[in-house]
Amino acid sequence: MARLPRLCLPGLVHHVILRGNNRQPIVLDDADRSALLAHLAAAADAHQVALHAYVLMDDHLHLLLTPTDATALPRTIQALGRAYVRQFNRRHGRTGTLWEGRYRSTVIEADTWLLPCMAHLDWHPVQAGLVAEPADYRWSSHRHWRGLQSERMLTPHAIWWALGNTPFAREAAYDARVQAGLSSAERQALADSALHGWALGSPAFLAQLQAHSPRRLQRARPGRPRRVAAAAADAPTPPTDGVGATPQA
Repeated sequence: MARLPRLCLPGLVHHVILRGNNRQPIVLDDADRSALLAHLAAAADAHQVALHAYVLMDDHLHLLLTPTDATALPRTIQALGRAYVRQFNRRHGRTGTLWEGRYRSTVIEADTWLLPCMAHLDWHPVQAGLVAEPADYRWSSHRHWRGLQSERMLTPHAIWWALGNTPFAREAAYDARVQAGLSSAERQALADSALHGWALGSPAFLAQLQAHSPRRLQRARPGRPRRVAAAAADAPTPPTDGVGATPQA
């Protein structure tokens, strides 16, 4: 069965996963970790992609980001891959690929899924047994959004600004959301959407996206497919997520 083309829709949040080939490590020490994140920051800046959250594990990397145009995301991932793998191979005396082929990516509805997905990333190191709490892990965006360190490469989303009227209020609200955790259904939905490329959001959000995309956005339902008649001229405007919006006075 042919693989679906990746979604890349400007102005919407994308959940991206890059894995090591055959689950091999993509970082071997802190120097590698620092280098990978530096290349990520440079690539996102060069191709005008807003990076909202990340977690770097030994054999994979999760990203939450918003591209400004339809080519910004693939160009960012390509630039990151080329620059980092070249440095990694030179430093460790190896050749060949590092990544598992195609990166995994999908679109999520920010209003419903941005904060759960950020929390999902934050808990990865804890679930892997690396640390006791998300704040104990150096290689994720959690400490930035908690106000424990500052990372210039991260861009706040409008959903972040809505958490409170002051930095302290937003940081406390975010910590409370992370500590609340996720249900098994939420974790499964986030994993399935990213790994299989299904868009994740409300029925209204998915209907708006489908009106502007020839690609199927949801897992097919069992049985005979229903006929869909939608005139392109009457299609609604695709939703946007308000990247980098500032709070109202």
